[in-house]
Amino acid sequence: MQPLQIVELLTLAAVWGASFLFMRIAAPELGPIWLIEFRVLLAGLTLLPLLLMRGLRQQLWTYRMPVMVVGILNSAIPFSLLAFTTLSLPAGTTSILNGTVPFFGVLVAYVWLHERLFLSRIIGLLLGFAGVVVLVGLRETALTPAILLAIAAGLCAALMYAICAPFIRLNLQEAPSLVIATGSQLSAALVLLPLMPFTQPEHPPSFKAVLAVVGLAILCTSLAYILYFRLIHAVGSTRALTVTYLIPLFAMLWGTLILKEAITLPMIIGGALVLLGTAIANQVLKLPFQPHPKS
Repeated sequence: MQPLQIVELLTLAAVWGASFLFMRIAAPELGPIWLIEFRVLLAGLTLLPLLLMRGLRQQLWTYRMPVMVVGILNSAIPFSLLAFTTLSLPAGTTSILNGTVPFFGVLVAYVWLHERLFLSRIIGLLLGFAGVVVLVGLRETALTPAILLAIAAGLCAALMYAICAPFIRLNLQEAPSLVIATGSQLSAALVLLPLMPFTQPEHPPSFKAVLAVVGLAILCTSLAYILYFRLIHAVGSTRALTVTYLIPLFAMLWGTLILKEAITLPMIIGGALVLLGTAIANQVLKLPFQPHPKS
């Protein structure tokens, strides 16, 4: 990578790490559904003029059905689940749970795409699972039903992302990235809209919560997508995906600096095991005996 690309990668990780901070601020006031509705709607409307200027309106119509599926699996459901998770867990812990996406991706590829599970991948999966166990089992606070439900929601969100990745590969291989990004956000907004009357906040949001929503939509969604696609074009998807391993670091940093959240020993150990296992399972970190498979 060139120095500029490294800076862009770190910027993307910092921006995506901040998304957990913004959700942690706004979710208690707006609730998960209203927060994510505003997030995806603002993000989609921000990207739409760029899509129209590039003459991609017809492409958006052509791929409307698979793009809507992506909006449900990759935005509406996981965004809402993560927002729900932040109601009970610190931003850093939520980001570590979200960091299991590549971990679940290996399992989904094995079940759906029939990719082989080599010994190194099995070791990586076991390490990642151990990390989640440490993160859950060594908490300094009691494991109440609310905490367990929040953890389950965070892991389900990661699973949704992992399921959506091969769907995009199989159904939207020729679709421009901007079409997928814009269409999926607007589709997610459409899907969540009927739920809003049943989840209306009790009080109007504070100015701080409004700023968090704007930051979540503009910085962590619209800008992040543009930066991410720019990185994929410059360095390839594999290198661009290394941002996954940096996001929890920034999420914990923002949570500590701004929300005064403590970085606990279980977070450090569990997060390290999750990231190590994910890196081994996805061949970012190679073991001495690891083969070089084609799959």
